[in-house]
Amino acid sequence: MDCVNSTETVGEVIESSTSEFLAESRELNEGPSFGTFVKTGPEPVIYGLVFNSTTHSLEPNRKPRAYGKTEAELRLEQPQIFELLTTEFAVVVFGHLSERGPERVLPPQPPRIHDFVYTCDEAEVKALTVDGDFVRTILGRPALPAHDLIIAAVQNAWHARAFEMPYMVSLGKDLCRLVRD
Repeated sequence: MDCVNSTETVGEVIESSTSEFLAESRELNEGPSFGTFVKTGPEPVIYGLVFNSTTHSLEPNRKPRAYGKTEAELRLEQPQIFELLTTEFAVVVFGHLSERGPERVLPPQPPRIHDFVYTCDEAEVKALTVDGDFVRTILGRPALPAHDLIIAAVQNAWHARAFEMPYMVSLGKDLCRLVRD
């Protein structure tokens, strides 16, 4: 489960802490989807879930304006506008890779600034979501859109397992144990 086997580089870390990080997307308006399992690398390998995405001006005092034109028309007439915009995505950290393999606890150190961010492959998603414990981090963070993020993460984990019903039943039991409401 190393970054060499990653499916796609989606961004670069620009702010980090042990519990979350912010990454700049490689392409404008092309960040990973809400609830996508991602990781940093090459070292340390830190796992997380995308919980927010924003596109904004690079200059804090310069707000984008409406021009009444399509993006294609603007790219032809005023391509410089797009050089001043960026897409960023925020990730809640829920695990890291240790000598023993993937662990679903916060890492001892945050991701490094300028580390690349990759989407996790199906094998990694399966290893990270073997049971509902990965949801603990989401539930423990009041600033997250927890319910929507849990739904998106569970859908992605179920998809990685080709929609196996026994997994969903087991995960439902784990979620009931964790949520209890």
